[in-house]
Amino acid sequence: MKNKIPPKPGQESVWDYPRPAILEDTPQHLKVICHGRVLAETNRGKRVLETSHPPTYYFPSADVQLTYLSPNPRQGVCEWKGRYEYYDICINHQVIHQGAWRYYQPTPCFREIEHYYGFFASPMDACYVGDELVNAQAGDFYGGWITANIVGPFKGGAGTWGW
Repeated sequence: MKNKIPPKPGQESVWDYPRPAILEDTPQHLKVICHGRVLAETNRGKRVLETSHPPTYYFPSADVQLTYLSPNPRQGVCEWKGRYEYYDICINHQVIHQGAWRYYQPTPCFREIEHYYGFFASPMDACYVGDELVNAQAGDFYGGWITANIVGPFKGGAGTWGW
């Protein structure tokens, strides 16, 4: 990949992440705020690392306010992680369509996230890794969260589909 940003000490390059993707525990405190409410918060999160993508964070169902989630009919398949389904988020009569997702039939390497939820950062009020407000991965398909310790360039924006 041209124009790779070299990582500085303490940073990770998404171009050093593996392909196929891997799943790992994260010691970071994770939080999602939506329409003024804490929708999800955990110290037991997981993250998926994949070449060219900022990390995608997952919250155990016990740490998600599931009463605000309702199944959306859209589903899909990831070649690495398995079958997933989307959820709409409804808080205070405001709806975010397909704001969250879950792997309901994960592949063997990703079984640990079967009862975990991921959230797109862009439609939320705020998403945090530790005390840091994240930036959303560009585009409307990937759910990566960008923090200061992650460098790209990142897949997801215009012209990056074939990376």
